[in-house]
Amino acid sequence: MSSWNPQPAGLQEILSTIHESTDMNVTVQRNITQKLNSFTRVPDYIAYLAHILTAMPQEEERIRTIAGYLLKNNARLILSSSPEVAHYVKAAVLRAFDDGSVMIRNAAGQDIVSFLGVLEPRNWPECLSQLVNMLDLSDLDKQEAAFNVLEKACEDYPRKLDVEIGGTRPLDFMIPKFLSLADHPSSKMRSHAVACLSYFVPVNCQSLFVHIDSFIACLFRRASDDDPSVRRHVCQALVLLLAARPEKLMPEMDHVAEYMLYSTKDKNENVALEACEFWLTFAEDVELAPFLQPLLGKVAPVLLDCMIYGEDDLLWLEGDAEDAEVPDKESDIKPRHYGGKSHGYERDANGEPTEAPKSRIGAYGEETIDSDDDDDYLDDDEFVDEMSTEWNLRKCAAAALDVLAVRFSGDLLNVLLAPLKDKLWSSDWLQRESGILALGAMAEGCIEAIEPHLPTLVPYLINTLNDSKPLVRSITCWTLGRYASWTTQPISEDHKQKYFIPTMEGLLRMVLDNNKRVQEAGCSAFATLEEDAGMELAPYLEPVLRNLVFAFDKYQHKNMLILYDAVGTLADAVGRELSNPTYVEILMPPLTNRWAKLKDDDIDLIPLLECLASVTIAMGHAFLPYAPPVFERCCSIIHTSLLQYQQFQQNPELDEPDKSFLVVALDLLSGLTQGLGMALEVLISQSQPNLLSLLTICLKHPQAPVRQSAYALVGDMAMGCFTILRPFMPGIMSELILQLDPEPKVEFVSASNNAAWSVGEVALRYGRDDLEFQQWVNPLISRLIPILLHPKAPRSLHENAAVSIGRIGLMHPGLVAPHLPEFAQAWCQALYEIRDNEEKDSAFRGLCTMVQANPAGIAKSLLWFCNSIVRWNQPSPELNNMFQTLLQGFKQHDEAGWAAQVAAFPPVIQERLATRYGV
Repeated sequence: MSSWNPQPAGLQEILSTIHESTDMNVTVQRNITQKLNSFTRVPDYIAYLAHILTAMPQEEERIRTIAGYLLKNNARLILSSSPEVAHYVKAAVLRAFDDGSVMIRNAAGQDIVSFLGVLEPRNWPECLSQLVNMLDLSDLDKQEAAFNVLEKACEDYPRKLDVEIGGTRPLDFMIPKFLSLADHPSSKMRSHAVACLSYFVPVNCQSLFVHIDSFIACLFRRASDDDPSVRRHVCQALVLLLAARPEKLMPEMDHVAEYMLYSTKDKNENVALEACEFWLTFAEDVELAPFLQPLLGKVAPVLLDCMIYGEDDLLWLEGDAEDAEVPDKESDIKPRHYGGKSHGYERDANGEPTEAPKSRIGAYGEETIDSDDDDDYLDDDEFVDEMSTEWNLRKCAAAALDVLAVRFSGDLLNVLLAPLKDKLWSSDWLQRESGILALGAMAEGCIEAIEPHLPTLVPYLINTLNDSKPLVRSITCWTLGRYASWTTQPISEDHKQKYFIPTMEGLLRMVLDNNKRVQEAGCSAFATLEEDAGMELAPYLEPVLRNLVFAFDKYQHKNMLILYDAVGTLADAVGRELSNPTYVEILMPPLTNRWAKLKDDDIDLIPLLECLASVTIAMGHAFLPYAPPVFERCCSIIHTSLLQYQQFQQNPELDEPDKSFLVVALDLLSGLTQGLGMALEVLISQSQPNLLSLLTICLKHPQAPVRQSAYALVGDMAMGCFTILRPFMPGIMSELILQLDPEPKVEFVSASNNAAWSVGEVALRYGRDDLEFQQWVNPLISRLIPILLHPKAPRSLHENAAVSIGRIGLMHPGLVAPHLPEFAQAWCQALYEIRDNEEKDSAFRGLCTMVQANPAGIAKSLLWFCNSIVRWNQPSPELNNMFQTLLQGFKQHDEAGWAAQVAAFPPVIQERLATRYGV
């Protein structure tokens, strides 16, 4: 094989660019980034980088190291390289790993981890054998360097290492090697050894599990190691074993539990955090509950003590500041990902709800972070402090307590009642704060057990909102939010006066606190209270709005985003109550002020538009005076966004435009349509370019969230102003039919959902046997039935497909009824758990109309049909009469046959059919 050599001109250009990259000027940096990106199209770019790293000792180490990092970032290019380039790069980084400079060795080590991951060990066995052989060197630095690389590889891609290469499994040799090195004199070597071993536990690695007893013995030997890094990895390994092979730990659980309790109190926070993860993992596994229950008395108080703020936390929290007037640093404001709205249905108690509640202040009183990473170490429920995105001991202990509460409820409260009281009534504010955090963490699981204590605890919490320490006030807001479902219950006038009103007033006071962290927690908790209270807030709307509006003048950038959420949530909670002219006059001026200050491409416009969408729906026609500028701006944003996307498609070198502006503008138009209906006709007819033409383009947009919001707008316009929509329906329907996919990719589900829902709304508005709509009935039904019958389609898609089949059948029974035998059972299964509502009512009237047209079509699905009928709580009089007529008709048609069939039904169905319908 001919070896690769650099061309002098190419080498000089890349080298010069790397030299320039050390210039800190922003414009220079931007140009350099573009230039480096353009180099990735040079076929042997990675070979040049490897050459600079390895073969140019005359260059500064810093320059060579930058080349090494660029090489790591472009590791994937080796897959499309020529054999000469790949051979050169692999040999070069292995040579650099033996360099005399630590900086060069470190850069080469990172390159090896990346290339080994991209190529996979089976395609680079010589690298793996070189690393393993280096573990036997007498030079400790080189030993550690090799082990460091192996540890990263074991952590990043254990499954790629668990393979056969040339007839042997490298791990069969490596695992015993690691086990022996766990007793090495160097603590770094011991730490790497235990870490490497632990990473193979979750992947069910047989090479490790044949040595499982030796592994566990090794962990016990290292449990009291002097080095905290080794102890941390021992704790981590025990956590992973508990998750993957609990049966191996159960016989030794007394010793393991004692060790983990001891380690949870370790002075080194990293060790304590790993040990605390053990209790979280233990609590999350339902099958292990019987083993954990006897340990509750020891574990829960230790977790409670772990929830106290550490000195390091307090240093950077700067929690005492009255900082309401201090502008936020842009770096404090986390990006928000706006996803648009998906149409779903509420289910009865035995069906899960379709949408999770909004996440606001994080699970343990800290602000949540939005993450795009597929990071399975943290849940969706990620808990972060304002400056730190780190998972720490306090949060882990609170998360563990939360899960223990769900698992053991009253038993946990019995164990914690005394220590919790001591904390809540302690003179030390740090103890009080941790007690209030614990009380909030336990709210979900222990609510029934805690309820008898709430008449004492809620006034205590309301009083604690006066605490001089902002960190105490902020955690109290969060905990009051966690108990909002109890304080907002309309139990009695006495309950309202003692708990609901004081909680509402206390949280509103915190909304206007002089500490930004307290404002954030207060505003977040108040939004939770709004969701739980709903219409109970209506009598207090004026003072609530005046407080929230005052916050518009007081808040800095970051909390303003939470304030928009609180206003939008209030609008969702009280609905049309917000249309009172007094309330409109209080709320609209600050919103229009903010609106006027923000440019069309300002990212803060997104949460404001989101908030306005809820406000427009709630205010209805009272919003009309404010509608023209809002409508025009939405159309302008949509038009601009579509043009930007068109430019991006023509020139992929450009950055992909942010879809959020387009999505949120469509959603606000949906809100305007729901609030104003036909009153929008003048605005739509005068829009330039015409809104409906723009909407038709949005339906074809490559990004699913845009299509999702566009179909929501189609459905809302069908309901609110169908005469305006109708002329554009031929173009819309051709796109809509294509969007109905039985097994959409996960990211397309919401778009398919909204398309399936909107077509039902459109069918109703066309009316019975409409000739224009008839042309689409068969294409639609031929796509909706496979969605309904597909076992893997998401439940929400089944439901929307069923409702639309019912509605199309209501309008065109002659065309849909012949298909009844094919879909009737699945149709009834999809909708029997949905709560009674108008959409379900029209869908069932459609089904009954189809059964009248084709009674034989329901014969095989009679049990499911009757089950779905008796599951209704209050069908409309019209629907109830249809049920009565059909059931009586079945009975009269063949009384003996009917009796025989009903006798085979479950007793509860027989009973309800007899009681309600006399059959």
